[in-house]
Amino acid sequence: MNRNQALEILETINELYPRFELTERKIQIMIPQLEKMDYDRVMARLSEHMVNSSFPPSLAEIAAYAPPKNEHLEKVRQWEREAAQVPDHVKQEFKRNLEKLIKDKSK
Repeated sequence: MNRNQALEILETINELYPRFELTERKIQIMIPQLEKMDYDRVMARLSEHMVNSSFPPSLAEIAAYAPPKNEHLEKVRQWEREAAQVPDHVKQEFKRNLEKLIKDKSK
């Protein structure tokens, strides 16, 4: 999330929980941690916390991170995009050559 979204999270906590005093120091400490998290997931956790607790949440109680990128899946998608750009006659030639190679090596 970006800084404005992180600040919105803190302001939301402040509005929902009058005991939660939003100080400049809290902002300086909590914003960098919130920026590492996923905004929508944190808001969902905050919403859930609001229903279940009359006390303001700790950062640990609403922390939610985006799932890590699947680099293998990204590579596969890139290969698919590249393969889609290869002309059919090149694919057919490659297939014939591969079949010939397999036939030759299996003798």
